[in-house]
Amino acid sequence: MSDSGFPERHESEFLAERFESHRGHLRAVAYRMLGSLAEADDAVQEAWLKLSRADASRVDNLGGWLTTVVGRVCLDMLRSRRTRGEEPLEERPGVRMPEPVLSPVSGVDPEQEALLADSVGLALLVVLEQLAPAERLAFVLHDLFAVPYEEIAPIVGRTPAASRQLASRARRRVQGGAPAPDPDLARQRAVVDAFLAAARDGDFDALVAVLDPDVVARSEGGVTAGAVAVASGASGFAHLARIAQPALVNGAAGVVVVAEGRPVGVLAFTVVHGRIAVIDILNDPERLAGLDVTVLDQ
Repeated sequence: MSDSGFPERHESEFLAERFESHRGHLRAVAYRMLGSLAEADDAVQEAWLKLSRADASRVDNLGGWLTTVVGRVCLDMLRSRRTRGEEPLEERPGVRMPEPVLSPVSGVDPEQEALLADSVGLALLVVLEQLAPAERLAFVLHDLFAVPYEEIAPIVGRTPAASRQLASRARRRVQGGAPAPDPDLARQRAVVDAFLAAARDGDFDALVAVLDPDVVARSEGGVTAGAVAVASGASGFAHLARIAQPALVNGAAGVVVVAEGRPVGVLAFTVVHGRIAVIDILNDPERLAGLDVTVLDQ
């Protein structure tokens, strides 16, 4: 039967089935690394190509092998961003916003649940976007997916001890810029609704009351800090607040502003102790055009 190629096809099909069983996990790793669903899918596809060319019989732990392969592919993709003439991060007025995952208020679907496991809110991804590529990989693989430093080290070309230091630096940045949100979605929604109501009414005092004193509002256009400054900016949001519709943004309470069937803004909120601690805003027209807002009607 070897001349017919049947054994080879059988082996290939078996390998493809094994790969598919890991696809959801690999996509989750790549999304945290890249902040882009399309790029995450590209990275996962590249991992499949590498696996199909490799001698899989020599791989003892396929899941671990694929995770490190995806990590290496994502690291290369992150580094290539810096060689394509993109504006250096430190010269930007704001932050690079990741691609949000939008869901209706009724909840996320099973595929999204796997993608957004471990509370991968937009605030976390925004902070990850500000890390150096090696720091991001060390933090994502170790802190979010429990990959040992001994396996991370060869990917970043460092010792295990140096890899630990990379993750530690990243961890401090994350803790400072992505506070743990209130886990109760209903409480989150009540706070966000109060913010929207105050913005629609132009009620400055009510806006300040719902914001944490040290609130930070971030977008690619700039960063605003402090309740008074953020409330002042939100006061000019009244016309858009009137057409904003509730949504889940990366599994947390947020809003999407849709005009004439097209998204013109996405706001993700991090609610801590009953007040808004972080507002992450995507308002870049080109990137908004790629979002599918029809999912909000489901």
